[in-house]
Amino acid sequence: MKKLIAVLVATALSASTALAEELRKVTLDVTKMDCAVCPITVRKAVEKVHGVASAKVDFAGKRTQVVFDPNKASVDALTNATATTDSSYPTHVRQVQ
Repeated sequence: MKKLIAVLVATALSASTALAEELRKVTLDVTKMDCAVCPITVRKAVEKVHGVASAKVDFAGKRTQVVFDPNKASVDALTNATATTDSSYPTHVRQVQ
């Protein structure tokens, strides 16, 4: 029984490591955020893109950092998601990791 548990734990750890290796991170400049609601709108727009694992918006720095699966989402899809929201927040790619 202990061997079975050890094998299951090892399998789970290797699967989560493989998943983490596949995820990418992009930092986007979001230039038109000017109120306290803007970061919420931007975050929700980005999170609607299929393949996004997480999104953090920095209102003061006018940036958002998105972790995504490149097999399901693209940087273009992320920038388009914010540009096509009701208030239109144009974004520019700062860094892709």
